[in-house]
Amino acid sequence: MTTEPHPTPPEGGRISIQNGLLQVPDHPIIPFIEGDGTGRDIWRASVRVFDAAVEVAYGGARRIEWREVLAGEKAFNETGDWLPEATVATFRDYLVGIKGPLTTPVGGGIRSLNVALRQLLDLYVCLRPVKWYQGVPSPVYRPDQVDMVIFRENSEDIYAGVEYREGTPEVKKLVAFLRDEMGVKKIRFPDSSGIGIKPVSREGTERLVRAAIRYALAQGRRSVTLVHKGNIMKFTEGAFRDWGYALAAREFRAETVSERESWILSNRESGSGISTVDNARAIEPGYDLMVEERRAEVRDEVEGCLSELWDSHGNGQWKNRVLVRDAIADITLQQVLTRASSFDVIATMNLNGDYLSDALAAQIGGIGIAPGGNINYDTGHAIFEATHGTAPKYADQDKVNPGSVILSGVMMFRHLNWEEAADLIERSLEAAIAQKRVTYDFHRLMDGATKLKTSEFADAIIENMAPNRA
Repeated sequence: MTTEPHPTPPEGGRISIQNGLLQVPDHPIIPFIEGDGTGRDIWRASVRVFDAAVEVAYGGARRIEWREVLAGEKAFNETGDWLPEATVATFRDYLVGIKGPLTTPVGGGIRSLNVALRQLLDLYVCLRPVKWYQGVPSPVYRPDQVDMVIFRENSEDIYAGVEYREGTPEVKKLVAFLRDEMGVKKIRFPDSSGIGIKPVSREGTERLVRAAIRYALAQGRRSVTLVHKGNIMKFTEGAFRDWGYALAAREFRAETVSERESWILSNRESGSGISTVDNARAIEPGYDLMVEERRAEVRDEVEGCLSELWDSHGNGQWKNRVLVRDAIADITLQQVLTRASSFDVIATMNLNGDYLSDALAAQIGGIGIAPGGNINYDTGHAIFEATHGTAPKYADQDKVNPGSVILSGVMMFRHLNWEEAADLIERSLEAAIAQKRVTYDFHRLMDGATKLKTSEFADAIIENMAPNRA
């Protein structure tokens, strides 16, 4: 695959990264994929919103030079390739891009074009902010409590694609190795099982959690929750939890506090004379039923926390730190419904993040208004994207909600540090919804609403950008 830089037109500039910070010219070149199916309608509407926001926010001083690249059905029809090498090279060269929904080819080869782009560019964070906008119809009682940002690990877990079909020579060889060499007895039906491998690494975990904590600190967020199923998968998801806590303590000691540390400090603050044993009992209700070795570990934890953190975090100082906590995945899916305000930034693995982000999207109006971005914070590469499918039965009908791509554009502008344009789009979209000028998906759930086409919804957003409406 070639990675030779493409020639830069004189009217545009190339985004670069220096010392971890993006360097964005006033006229950056942004590659885009319009998408398949409804992507065509959505992109036409969205790009008008983006250009209008930049014009209003910066008075002509800034402008985006859009460069189309091909993927999906359009690429296959024109080139015979679902994901041309030139497309990947262009995203690699220009760092930041945006895309609509893509069709996944049927049959062998590429499982998912979206996953392929993430893996080829090592976009290890799938960033999914989930926030309710005033007036959006929701199936839950308190959607206003939903304001979370999910950092979903994007390159590991079962999405690594290491799996073998039932009955193949490869799966038989793997089952024989597990049974004969590793002594595995727990595969219930070995002769008819497909086998998948779930890699979760220390490095992959640490760079994800590092990005989540840095985001929480930069955005003034209250907490980072490590969501996992470590009670069952102890050496993958349990390790994710342990590595995440260790990373927070090692690299962000002054800025963070773990939940257990907050309990220990709070117990000391509530009673200055509390003994180590009583503090241990308070953080571990089953302390007296533990074997002595485990009780000693809890006492050491209490003493170590107070020795290390009392001066810097005690007397309530920990309340101003980012709280790092963990939660079991299935309980999290319940609690984001029953106590959504308890969650802020979430860091989790690939499959958990897939389930959780879509479940949360339902609470704020559906996946049609849920944005997403795939980011490598080390190299600066990022592709922002619609989080929904292509919905081919609605293609070219100028009907569907373009909100997912438009709000993904908001994420893109924030990534570029063009905050004024991002704020303007977000305010204007929310104003259009508050005016009940919406596409069919919201119209059918709202009383007294005006149903708009995709293009008309873009018009409504742009109208709300006028200075007298700001």
